[in-house]
Amino acid sequence: MNTTQQSRAARSVGPVCAAAGAPAAGVGDAPVSTATAPASNLATKEARHRPAKQASAPSASRFLLLPIIILILAQMGATGDNGALSLATASLTSDLGATTAQIQLANMIYPLVGGAFMVAGGLAGTMVGWKKTFRGGILLCALGEVVLALAPSMNVFIWGGRVLVGLGASFMIPSVLGLIPLIYQGHDRVIAFGAIGAASGLSALLPLALGVVMQVSGMHVTFLVLAGYFALVFAASFSLPAIEQPRERSGFDGVGVALAASGLFLVLIGLSGISSWGLIAPLSGAPFTILGISPALPMVVAGIVVLGVLVAYERRVEARGGIAVLPSAFLTDPQVRAGLVACALTFFFMGAQSILMAPYLQLVAGWSPVAVGTISIVTGVPTFALALGIPKFMPHASPRRVIQAGYVAMAAALGIMALSVTENGASAPLVYLGAFMAGVGAGTVSSHASNVVAMALPEREASQSGGIQSTMRNVGQALGVALLGAVLIFGITGTVRSRAASDSSVSPQVSDALGNVSIDLGSNRTFEDEIAGISMTDAERKELVSIESAARLDAVRLAYAVGAVVVLAGLITTPAIQGEGSSGHSGSKRAKARAAKGGRSQ
Repeated sequence: MNTTQQSRAARSVGPVCAAAGAPAAGVGDAPVSTATAPASNLATKEARHRPAKQASAPSASRFLLLPIIILILAQMGATGDNGALSLATASLTSDLGATTAQIQLANMIYPLVGGAFMVAGGLAGTMVGWKKTFRGGILLCALGEVVLALAPSMNVFIWGGRVLVGLGASFMIPSVLGLIPLIYQGHDRVIAFGAIGAASGLSALLPLALGVVMQVSGMHVTFLVLAGYFALVFAASFSLPAIEQPRERSGFDGVGVALAASGLFLVLIGLSGISSWGLIAPLSGAPFTILGISPALPMVVAGIVVLGVLVAYERRVEARGGIAVLPSAFLTDPQVRAGLVACALTFFFMGAQSILMAPYLQLVAGWSPVAVGTISIVTGVPTFALALGIPKFMPHASPRRVIQAGYVAMAAALGIMALSVTENGASAPLVYLGAFMAGVGAGTVSSHASNVVAMALPEREASQSGGIQSTMRNVGQALGVALLGAVLIFGITGTVRSRAASDSSVSPQVSDALGNVSIDLGSNRTFEDEIAGISMTDAERKELVSIESAARLDAVRLAYAVGAVVVLAGLITTPAIQGEGSSGHSGSKRAKARAAKGGRSQ
């Protein structure tokens, strides 16, 4: 095919890549989607800069099956790690003494690290080679799983294992689709991208399988199994065909990457720390204080300042003709902002599930890991079907209307989930209905979110947009965990203390003593253990348990409601979305006009 046809073919895989990036596996495993968007766009950039004669992989008459199997297995491994974490809530609580705030942080660290370093991993792949970053990322993931399995404390689990797995994914995941254009050509390339999209649907089976392993052998064995899985994928990677990859000659924006990583880290760690450190007055869990107040808000403010410095610095990088980590078009174009919001909200929504649904079902309702794992299939099937099906069977659907419908479906799912929980359990039919609606909403938004961004940008920025989209997805998930986790913990603690203080059957001494107790999400028995050190009568203990169970239900439902409001707020951005159908003609025209006006060099 000629150059124009190749360019069109490269962009035509957008919906497939979006589907591959869609969160298909349900509770707690949203980061899978970070796998696809950055790599797909970097891969497009790679293909554009590579002369046809440099691809050493032959344009074979038959499809090369082994390479795509290896790449699919790598992507599924990232899903497996997050799925295992979501199923390990009860084990983390019993084995390592994890608090709700620590489980919240463990869920958030992966997308935080991924969001901060995914762009860096993609840029590294263009410089040193996709195979090297692919294998390096796999080894980091395997090492991280070993640390998770052997961690003696939650600090080692979070800051050792979860950080290593997040760093590994930052290199491995962009490499998955970065390798496809170098191995496959023509129609085979489209098939390969489609296979990666199908991998997201297959990934929905992993939490169920891991739930069986965890129920039979425990959390530690489960993470060791994942380490062995990554070791096998690493060994299989040496069976990938020989390729010849040109290196990106542009300088690596190390300062921009450092500013982005540190700014996001400060903001998200500060947000996640509110529930355990305190909003203003420091709690007992605060690691230090700043001028006598909790470090949470000062860290958020410091992170925002660093991100402001990043924006100013990246403008100077662009003025010098360099490739900025954060091009100004991502901040100034309304349609791009709307698309990035769609990426973020999809994973904000998944973060809400990981911090609200899985912990409540395991810790309060007493569901087994296998039972929780089945939810992933209920979510994964509609996610996969709609993310691929809408672009294929509704090619002329308005992206604006599609995304709006997805937002409404996600908000409805959160509403159903709120109604599914009871004081000491959950309604299984409503849980599964909510999970199904979650897949409908996430798949609908994912079907167009990536194209909305890419079609509003000139070619150079469009090729770079995958990294930013990936970052927004990770940040969205981390914000969902941080915000809704804070609503949950403050809701339980504040309500218990206020109701106990106003209850005449609870003595003032007992009420005052509650001020020194950290109340986590858990069963009635867990709460009884938390207040065991307070001297009280049996009647007072019974009354406090009743107060806490009601407060727990109210706080969980409030957190779901806050999540639904945040998702619906995304509707405000949708009027900026232009174009009709997955081809995005209007957006493409705008992008060309922008490039012509700005005089950007391609």
